Amino acid sequence: MADPLAGSFQALFDSRWPHLTHAHVRALAWLLEAPDLLDPASPHWQGRIATLGAVSSATQAWLNALEQDPSPLEAALGGKHYSRLGLYAEKLMAFYFAEQGQLYAHGLQVRADRTDTIGEFDFLLHEGDQLVHIEFATKFYLLDGADNLNGLIGPNLADTLGLKMRKIFDKQLSLSQHPAAQAMLPQPVARAQALVKGWLFYPDGVQPMPGISQQHCHGFWMTQTQAAQTLPQQRYAILPRLQWLAPLKTAVANSVDREALLAAVTGQDVPVMIVALQEKGEWLIEERRGFIVPDGWRAQAAQRRHDGVLPA
Repeated sequence: MADPLAGSFQALFDSRWPHLTHAHVRALAWLLEAPDLLDPASPHWQGRIATLGAVSSATQAWLNALEQDPSPLEAALGGKHYSRLGLYAEKLMAFYFAEQGQLYAHGLQVRADRTDTIGEFDFLLHEGDQLVHIEFATKFYLLDGADNLNGLIGPNLADTLGLKMRKIFDKQLSLSQHPAAQAMLPQPVARAQALVKGWLFYPDGVQPMPGISQQHCHGFWMTQTQAAQTLPQQRYAILPRLQWLAPLKTAVANSVDREALLAAVTGQDVPVMIVALQEKGEWLIEERRGFIVPDGWRAQAAQRRHDGVLPA
């Protein structure tokens, strides 16, 4: 909890969107409002990072109208339960791009034949008279010692930010150059970039890193033993994966005290995302967030690196 800026984005979000209470509308507002995870201006990315820029007054009014009547957004999401956070975030962005009149295609698969899928375009967008390709990712990584992008590791120990971006750059952003893709498209793709949103989590406060936006959303991570020793007395909530995007705003009934939180996370064999809450009127709003990880999580990460599953 050493980072004095840990709650800064949450406070900013609440000041900008105090009236948003609908979960899907808040998630969409976060996707549009949140700082880029990666710095588009950094030479590290060679111009291959996209940005949405600041939320316009027209978009702000549109989001406010959605809060009053979220039925168009709910209809676009459909009645299905999303098991993957990335797919949920993509559907939210597809709704936004469609409403802006930019969407040419979402999730367009490119096949060499009926059995051979070459790849998939996340988004193909109209930009003036041009067609642009946007690969979209919403990612959550914990800093595990190393001071490079491979030191940012997924909570499930399956990938790193370095691996993810290498895959996007080496494979996904070159999809429009494939003859099978070119045969499908009405015109050449003018630009291919990655749009990356997310949160990074640090054990000892934010550490600047080349290519990472200085304003990125961030939180803490600590072990179960550290949590028992250091978490202060206040209200908390455990966040299911589909609620990882926007800062939480919830009723008191949906929160737990410190003892109940520790009882719920102690003994878990996977990282758990928690939020610390503060009262604001009839609501509890997110003050800061972080992962509580098993005591052996860092050793597991080191073992996966040693085994070559993850890069050193």
